[in-house]
Amino acid sequence: MTEPKWLRAARAKLGTKEAPGSANSPTILGWAKRLGIKVLGIIYNADSVPWCGVFVGYCLQENGIELPAIAVRATSWSTWGQSLRPERLAPGTVLVFERPGGGHVGFYVGEDAKAYHVLGGNQGDAVTIARVAKDRCIARRWPPGRPVIGKPVQMTASKPISSAEA
Repeated sequence: MTEPKWLRAARAKLGTKEAPGSANSPTILGWAKRLGIKVLGIIYNADSVPWCGVFVGYCLQENGIELPAIAVRATSWSTWGQSLRPERLAPGTVLVFERPGGGHVGFYVGEDAKAYHVLGGNQGDAVTIARVAKDRCIARRWPPGRPVIGKPVQMTASKPISSAEA
């Protein structure tokens, strides 16, 4: 299966975790520093601040893709790029979700009947692949000016649906 470069970049970061307690992950803070205040919209200095948008932005920026304003805010991604219908999803699609207290953003890698399989940051305080309920999805976006490659990927529901993306 052919995957876009930004999704391969995201897969290479699987397993990256927040530092325990009041410490901070130098890797996650490094991603934020590289993106900068202008892109993130805030001074980002602690991995206790939700970092799913930092992760998505870093993977896309590594591949020369322009990011939305205030990329650290998950819901900023809901109007970025081009919209895709659910039946047109392809690996690497940016999915935006609602959650109590905010939003969540990550990359589509597949789906089952009830959930999208999402490669994202800040999923249980790490970069993981999690199942996120389809009914929480508020936007499906593809990078601007890039051709959509691939098609929906059907997967088996092998773990519980996530409720911890922050």
